[in-house]
Amino acid sequence: MKSKLITKWPEKASNRSMLRAVGYTDYDFNKFQVGIASTWSNITPCNNHINVLSKAVEFGVNKFCKSTIFNTITVSDGISNGNLGMKFSLLSREIISSSIETVCNAQSFDGLVSIGGCDKNIPGCILGMCRLNIPSIFIYGGTILPGKNRTDIISVFESLGKFFSKKINEKELLEIEKNSIIGSGSCSGMYTANSMAIVAEVLGISLPNSSIQNAQSINKIINCLNSGKLIFNLLKNNIKPKNIININSIKNAIKVISFLGGSTNCILHILSFIDCLKINFSLQQIKEFSNNLPNISDLKPSGKFFISDLINSGGIQKFLKFLIEENIIDGNTLTITGYSLKENLKFIKTNYINKLLKCLNFPIKKTNQIKILFGNLAQKGCVAKISGKEGETFLGKTKVFNSEEESVEFIYKNKIYSKTIIIIRFEGVKGGPGMREMLTPTSALIGVGVKKNIALITDGRFSGGSHGFVVGHVSPEAYEKGEISLVKDNEIIIIDSINNNLIFFINKKKLLKRKQNFINYSKISFGILNLYRKMSLDSSKGSGFNY
Repeated sequence: MKSKLITKWPEKASNRSMLRAVGYTDYDFNKFQVGIASTWSNITPCNNHINVLSKAVEFGVNKFCKSTIFNTITVSDGISNGNLGMKFSLLSREIISSSIETVCNAQSFDGLVSIGGCDKNIPGCILGMCRLNIPSIFIYGGTILPGKNRTDIISVFESLGKFFSKKINEKELLEIEKNSIIGSGSCSGMYTANSMAIVAEVLGISLPNSSIQNAQSINKIINCLNSGKLIFNLLKNNIKPKNIININSIKNAIKVISFLGGSTNCILHILSFIDCLKINFSLQQIKEFSNNLPNISDLKPSGKFFISDLINSGGIQKFLKFLIEENIIDGNTLTITGYSLKENLKFIKTNYINKLLKCLNFPIKKTNQIKILFGNLAQKGCVAKISGKEGETFLGKTKVFNSEEESVEFIYKNKIYSKTIIIIRFEGVKGGPGMREMLTPTSALIGVGVKKNIALITDGRFSGGSHGFVVGHVSPEAYEKGEISLVKDNEIIIIDSINNNLIFFINKKKLLKRKQNFINYSKISFGILNLYRKMSLDSSKGSGFNY
């Protein structure tokens, strides 16, 4: 027991005295010590109920072990989107994981249960678990229900474009603002939080069927209560994240999230897990492995349905069992239950097909919405999300911006011609710094009505709610003198998701000459953003700290 470093009698009497002051009894010193990492915050509806969940976890764990709740930060991607606050979003993943690692090591916890809701605290919790490599469980805070008239946060972002293009008036915009987000839970489509919750379940580090649940439901409380016996069994059998997360479970997660049309951010976060655990699996290998997987999901952002609709139709367990029975995913991977993914599903029937999840032989799109592309504009790769509704290839002339703000101002005030490729650069992990999401410009394009005729390329990221012809995570980024920094207005680029290429049509000699005259448009950074700029890996490796 690692915790004997702080509980052993009589050598640690002073430590024990401190612990008695926060509620420890004689019996508690001989139990496994379990940290409960709560990401509670009143900053965002994704997390403002997690204090209730952490108390339920505490009650469940204390039946078998001794638990201690501690907090870590969260930021709201929805609130920080479209402003300088988004520079801190991806960075918060590193702060969350580092704070969990710090507290658990300082307090000598034997095990960990972490609870996350918003986009970055889910991968932040998982990264913390990977770095610690002690018996651990992740619990997802759950999804929010859709608002009035089946609206959500993306409805509000897209309504702004409609307002600025005079398609709706101020009263209509206010009505959408007031009624789109009601209650607690993470954004209601197959956006980043729900996508990453599914990744966690398929990896095997969260409870079976816990990724597709409403935040304010009895099932979510039951998950929390059940975590006590599970963490005790993990501790007795010394089952750690490195025993569970491996190349096979990673492949399972990528396959499932590809079938379901998940967020491009999943690739970034999975790459960070791969880097942390030193798993030999690159972005190029992910491309070869995943690009031709079909998409069967009619879930938002490009589809019609919400996660709550998927819950009402039976969730994803039937689908997972079908994938195992057809040898599409590996059912033998270990999970936190102590059983394999296949064994967890042995009582589930396999008739998964419904109006939300189509038959694999008759998919919504024959190839993955998430596409890994390479080419002379992205020599280390990039991640696109292409639903297919706008076509599979896009050839157009460029309109270049050196920040998100420049692009949004232009979109709202100017006519954008058909077959334009908007370039937003110096928004990468170092150039931003922080690798902001481009939800505001993509939503603005949809709101003003040019979605089908416009593409967008950036070295920044996209929200899980972004849709259209969008390409992000371009690496090398502009700050590192990547080719995206050399593009000028009215030059020709092709985005080819059939052959998985991103090609900039330019003479090599001209490109070399431009490199010699490189101009860095990146903003000066201070404080922790400057630290992130200095320490971060590029997006092809997950944009985490370079430890």
